[in-house]
Amino acid sequence: MTLVRWEPSTLFGNFFDAPPVAQVRRRWVPAIDVVETAEEYLLRADLPGLGGDDVKIELDDGVLTVSGTRRSESEQTAGGYRRIERASGSFSRSLTLPAGIDAEQIKASFTDGVLEVHIPRPEQRKPHRVTIETGSTAAAIEG
Repeated sequence: MTLVRWEPSTLFGNFFDAPPVAQVRRRWVPAIDVVETAEEYLLRADLPGLGGDDVKIELDDGVLTVSGTRRSESEQTAGGYRRIERASGSFSRSLTLPAGIDAEQIKASFTDGVLEVHIPRPEQRKPHRVTIETGSTAAAIEG
């Protein structure tokens, strides 16, 4: 029978070793869902730890951009371990919207770390009938 010697330093050794550089510098990119209904497009973004003042929404030339900054919290720990793995920093997500979106009708709310952006669908274009005059009679063309 072989006895395995347990040492406290090996219990936490792997867990508290410095992570690879790639993990330290990883970017935080929030998950975003887009749902299309008959009336609107609904964008939902999980933004834990952020508030409404930390997020900016812009519509420019048909591109909706959600951006913001997630700050890391600094804590002072005396006589114990401290390790931060949650990513922080700036983020930006952009979505191209269909033509005809009215920027004034876009509404956003932020509740319990979830951002919801309601984007009303543009009205369907209706055909316009143009009348063409030829001599003494007028002919109609549908367009």
